[in-house]
Amino acid sequence: QAQLVESGGGLVQAGGSLRLSCAASGIIFSFANMGWYRRAPGRQRELVATILTGGTTNYADSVKGRFSISRDNAKNTVYLQMNSLKPEDTAVYYCNGYGPRYGLGSFDTYWGQGTQVTVSS
Repeated sequence: QAQLVESGGGLVQAGGSLRLSCAASGIIFSFANMGWYRRAPGRQRELVATILTGGTTNYADSVKGRFSISRDNAKNTVYLQMNSLKPEDTAVYYCNGYGPRYGLGSFDTYWGQGTQVTVSS
């Protein structure tokens, strides 16, 4: 069974930092493109950052220069380092993956359960 499990969310003051982790299981991680999305109260889910299998990264304009996405294929884990946090970064952050599941040849999309990040002013 493919699964993504996020951790690292919490409450932080504006200007602070947090690092989110997403551990993947059941998928061939090194062949999966990974990403982070977020949904703030009353807003639609939005892309935060992505990292492709080759390491190419992409960021939403709102987080460029403050957030950094990385991956450790040996640990089947993707990270989101968030610095200089702002109250508007408050949201539930979701890990996303697109890749092949072990035992199957097809590519599927996977989502974690989400982790709350709250930034106080």
